[in-house]
Amino acid sequence: MQTLLKYIRYTFSLALLSFTVSSCLTAQEASVKSNSYGFMLKSLLSHTVPEMNVPDAAEKPANTVFLDSRAREEYDVSHIKGARFVGYDNFSLDTVNDLPKTTPIVVYCSVGYRSEKISEQLIAAGFENVSNLYGGIFEWKNQGHTVVNPAGDTTDEVHAYNRTWGVWLKKGEKVY
Repeated sequence: MQTLLKYIRYTFSLALLSFTVSSCLTAQEASVKSNSYGFMLKSLLSHTVPEMNVPDAAEKPANTVFLDSRAREEYDVSHIKGARFVGYDNFSLDTVNDLPKTTPIVVYCSVGYRSEKISEQLIAAGFENVSNLYGGIFEWKNQGHTVVNPAGDTTDEVHAYNRTWGVWLKKGEKVY
């Protein structure tokens, strides 16, 4: 009987903890499959630009432009199909000057920090429909979406930035 009561208390405590954790998450954070990843993103990002979760980004219309704000070597391992490389360290608005300011744009990087900063620049330049992909390409892959290599072939490889940040990439083959 004592063991059963301990088990019930333990189960109830876990359920309460799970409810408390999930109730503290915003809709975007809840869209990330890992609560710990969601909490990390909550503290890492400034949340200064509109954010789009992976399921919504995957359903965007064909005229949506995905911009990859990672380093070239990361992009060259894999990227979201059709994504345009714009980089981060050497980003220039010249890389998007051919896009109308009303173009739907989703910017991404590994987890969302660099893409948030590029999104801020795009919005400041007058782009009207810019979103940061919440959780980045890591969450894109974690939720089972495909990425392609420079030849356009589907691949499981994803540049994991470094071993510290790579812990957040749960699906796919990590490349450093």
